[in-house]
Amino acid sequence: MTFHTAPPKHTPTDTLPTYRAKDLTEGGDLAQIVLEDQTYTLRVTRAGKLILTK
Repeated sequence: MTFHTAPPKHTPTDTLPTYRAKDLTEGGDLAQIVLEDQTYTLRVTRAGKLILTK
C-alpha cells in the first residue's frame, strides 16, 4: 500500500509580502487597513503584541 501526501496548501513564507508593524504604523502604535469596503485598526500593544479589530 502506498500513501501520498497532498502538496502544501499555503504559500511559502519567503514569497509572501512582509511588512514591519512599525512601518505600517509609521513608528506609532496604530494603523488603519482597508479591505474592500471595511476598515480595520491594527494596534501594537505595550507588550509588543498585535491586535486587529474591525
